[in-house]
Amino acid sequence: MPCDTRLKANQTLTQRKNEVRDVIQRTAALLASGKIRAIVDRRTGAIAFAGLSDRDRDGVTDACMYRRIMSTGGVAAKLAIARAEQMAGRSVSLQALAAGVHSHDNGSTWHHGH
Repeated sequence: MPCDTRLKANQTLTQRKNEVRDVIQRTAALLASGKIRAIVDRRTGAIAFAGLSDRDRDGVTDACMYRRIMSTGGVAAKLAIARAEQMAGRSVSLQALAAGVHSHDNGSTWHHGH
């Protein structure tokens, strides 16, 4: 995953992988508990996780979080994403994820990759 390779100063790849795994687990738990929410863009199918601070994200993108939650996350977190897809009237678009469509304001506006 690209999120695993965004190393901080004096950080090993193993340390970053562990850090990313912890961010994903916390995000999935917050999503499952309803403390944060998933938002799917109706037009592009991009996803954002509203309610996470930059500190909570720790450099991990919404796309990376989504991919990891869908592959390794719990049922409650996946159901929260499914509810967001229902609210948007469409599923998360893998093409939008690959293109880097993202939001800097919890899903109010959407931007293509920088």
